[in-house]
Amino acid sequence: MTLHVPRGLHLLADLSGIDADKLTSCDAIDRLLRAAAMAAGAHVLHSHFHGFGRGQGVTGVALLAESHISIHTWPEHGYAAADIFMCGDAQPELALRVLRSALAPADCRVQTIERTPAPVLTACTTPQR
Repeated sequence: MTLHVPRGLHLLADLSGIDADKLTSCDAIDRLLRAAAMAAGAHVLHSHFHGFGRGQGVTGVALLAESHISIHTWPEHGYAAADIFMCGDAQPELALRVLRSALAPADCRVQTIERTPAPVLTACTTPQR
């Protein structure tokens, strides 16, 4: 059994200026997130997507062995919010590249967060009060 370190990279991407027709199909968004996971070297365990009606947005998640990719779309605003968190050897930047290539946003703003547990403090290293 491989021991995985609880450390990863979490990307929060705001993608704006997307053609509305790219943001309304659950099936297309599912295929896109699966392709993004594959490009990143991640493994999809399950996915679930919900459409809010004809011409409306989609919300969904691809559950990964390495964590998740989620997306929420607003076609009426040409906007998608993506959340990509991966640990291990997976490369979330490659997943984001796939999303950007397929959705072709006019603008993409990304927040990057390094996820890791706090160091364990021992009696010798606990700060004195």
